[in-house]
Amino acid sequence: MDLKDALPEGTGQPEESAELRDLYAAFEREHIMPLWTQRDDLMPFTPQPKAVPHVWRWADILPMAERSGELVPVGRGGERRALGLANPGLGGNAYVAPTLWAAIQYLGPRETAPEHRHSQNAFRFVVEGEGVWTVVNGDPVRMSRGDLLLTPGWHFHGHHNDTDHPMAWIDGLDIPFCQQNDVGFFEFGSDRVTDYATPRFSRSERLWAHPGLRPLSGLRDTVSSPIGAYRWEYTDRALTEQLLLEEEGQPATAEPGHAAVRFVNPTTGGDVMSTIRCEFHRLRAGTKTPDRQEVGSSVFQVFEGRGSVVLNGKAHRLEKGDLFVVPSWVAWSLEAESEFDLFRFSDAPIIERLDFARTFIGGREA
Repeated sequence: MDLKDALPEGTGQPEESAELRDLYAAFEREHIMPLWTQRDDLMPFTPQPKAVPHVWRWADILPMAERSGELVPVGRGGERRALGLANPGLGGNAYVAPTLWAAIQYLGPRETAPEHRHSQNAFRFVVEGEGVWTVVNGDPVRMSRGDLLLTPGWHFHGHHNDTDHPMAWIDGLDIPFCQQNDVGFFEFGSDRVTDYATPRFSRSERLWAHPGLRPLSGLRDTVSSPIGAYRWEYTDRALTEQLLLEEEGQPATAEPGHAAVRFVNPTTGGDVMSTIRCEFHRLRAGTKTPDRQEVGSSVFQVFEGRGSVVLNGKAHRLEKGDLFVVPSWVAWSLEAESEFDLFRFSDAPIIERLDFARTFIGGREA
């Protein structure tokens, strides 16, 4: 039965009268809005997102980023050459979803993006390329294909390209959440970066990135992960082993043919940042996931392979680099044409901490 079928009798609205019109005019003068005129908008039977599902094609975005590299400088003020993905349903704001911001950042040969810091949490994910280092609180972190790199809130950070070739990657931040809740601060740092070294591994990795081992110098739990980079070689190995274990009959995958990992904060076992969850998914060729609906928003980028996503019943074919957004309660599923690798980030830590999380899989509550 549809929830709306359970409505009690009656409209819930008063009869029209001159006295009622006078009352409504008084409401308007005093900036009052009665609940009975807006209940459907404020408390719908299911989430009714203004954001819409949408796909951005890497083949279309990358040339625009390259052209921006020719025409737009990187420097103090503008700070970053970043192309924000604007959800068509959100009124022209550079929001990919109500809580999330996503952009393609482009850094030209030998360029430096100056340092700054902000309250907003951020990460970088690299779909292709190398040669850029992001310097986070003075620690140079190599950026390479398949790497997830963290810049938690209020950490100074800048980027420098040490090569003669440009590089592009995706940025994910919680800008809309911070902006709507008025929690943002921003501060300029060095006009360059504080360390132009190009180490293979950052200091944070050397201290923290050893599976199952925690330094005794770091026994205090931290809000965000102290690891600066989650390297592709480890992500790839974890996904490969899940599928191999599945072939051996072991319960290792999220679903048949669907390997998945979540990037975690080693001090807590929780999400890498307080407002953003990051995951990586790999589907065997031919795998199709069931329809899923979730409270909260997610953004995916195809890292490798070919496949499709079905968003509210509409199929979209996907190739390397393509991005798509799944707004709250939009039905979605994936199908792999070849082996299909996807990076995902979401606002799940916010939704779960506030106890709003709810998921339906195949039409049933999970």
